[in-house]
Amino acid sequence: MRIALCQLTSTDDPRRNLALLTEHVRRAADDGARLAVLPEAAMCCFGVPLGPVAEPLDGPWADGVRAAAEEAGITVVAGMFTPAPGGRVANTLLATGPGTDASYDKIHLYDAFGFRESDTVAAGDRVVTVDVDDVRVGLATCYDLRFPELFRAHADAGATVSVLPASWGAGPGKRDQWELLVRARALDATVWLAAVGQSAPDPAADPEQPTKAPTGIGHSMLVAPDGTVRARLGAEPGTVTAAVDAAETTRIRRAVAVLDNRRLRDGDVG
Repeated sequence: MRIALCQLTSTDDPRRNLALLTEHVRRAADDGARLAVLPEAAMCCFGVPLGPVAEPLDGPWADGVRAAAEEAGITVVAGMFTPAPGGRVANTLLATGPGTDASYDKIHLYDAFGFRESDTVAAGDRVVTVDVDDVRVGLATCYDLRFPELFRAHADAGATVSVLPASWGAGPGKRDQWELLVRARALDATVWLAAVGQSAPDPAADPEQPTKAPTGIGHSMLVAPDGTVRARLGAEPGTVTAAVDAAETTRIRRAVAVLDNRRLRDGDVG
C-alpha cells in the first residue's frame, strides 16, 4: 500500500484549508497513494478560538473532506475540531474513503511546555483503527506520540500501520524529540508509522524558538517497523508518497517479538 504524507500549513480559514487539503489529496492519488494523511488541525490552525470553527462530523467541512476522498478514490485522514460538551471542542481525526468513515478524538491532551489544550479541548477515550485495502491502520494525534501504550494498542488490535497527524510545537530540542519519538514508537509497537506534521508557518524560522501556539515545524516522516526512516519532508509544505509492506511488519515481528515478549501490560504496575 502506498501512503502519502501531505504536509501543509493551515490558516484560520477552514474553507481555504479545505481547498489546500483537496489539492494535496488529488496529488496523492495521482502518485498512486491509497491513503493520504493530512496534519492535525488541518481544518484550522491553533492559536485562534476553536469553538467558533468546530463543526459536527456531518457538517460541511467534514463533508468536503469526504468529497475530496470520493473524487480521488482513496482514504483520507485529516485533523478537525468537533463540538464537545461544556463549550469545549474535541481534537478529532476524520478517516474517510472507500468503505471507511470513522473518527478518533485525541486521547492525550497537550498540557505541556506552557500550553494547556485541556482548557478548551475535551479528551477522547477510544482506541480507533480502520481498514484500508485490507491493511489495518491505527489513529493517533500529536501529543499521543509520547505514550507508547497507544501504539501497542493499535498493534494488539491488528494494526500494522499507525498514522499520527500532528501540529508539533517549536522550541528547544523539539525537532530532535519529534524524530526520536516517531522512530521509537515504530519500534515499540513494530508498526509502520506515518507521522505528518503541519509545515512551519515560516520555513526559515528557527525551530528551537518557541511559538505562542503549536503551529508546526514540518519534518513529516514515514518510519518502518525496524525504526528506519523510509521517507521524509523538510519544513516547507509538500507531499511525499512511499510504500508500506505489511509482510515486512510480519518479518520484523518474528525477528524482534517485543509484543509477544512483554511481561508488563497496562494496569500491571500500581
